[in-house]
Amino acid sequence: MSENLNVVKIQDRLLQVILAPQITEKATMVADKYQQIAFRVRTDATKPEIKAAVEMVFKVEVEAVTVANVKGKEKRAGRVMGRRKDWKKAYVSLKPGQEINFAAGE
Repeated sequence: MSENLNVVKIQDRLLQVILAPQITEKATMVADKYQQIAFRVRTDATKPEIKAAVEMVFKVEVEAVTVANVKGKEKRAGRVMGRRKDWKKAYVSLKPGQEINFAAGE
């Protein structure tokens, strides 16, 4: 019984790791040139968690994961300086022959 509960907790955690695909000009260029997909992930996510989450959600094989911590921009509203939240970006390299099609609604 407790084994099933742990599996459910792990799957729940993996579903929360990936927040969104990062679709920008740079991410598109990296995807074409290096066969990598960029994702916005939780700031406390680890490389093994990101790999497992992508493999579970998109049913593909992941070769490697590279992460980058992105500092939030400083913004101002009138005289008040504010700051956006820091966030984490993951570049996921897929094994040859694998691909993720976001348009198919997987």
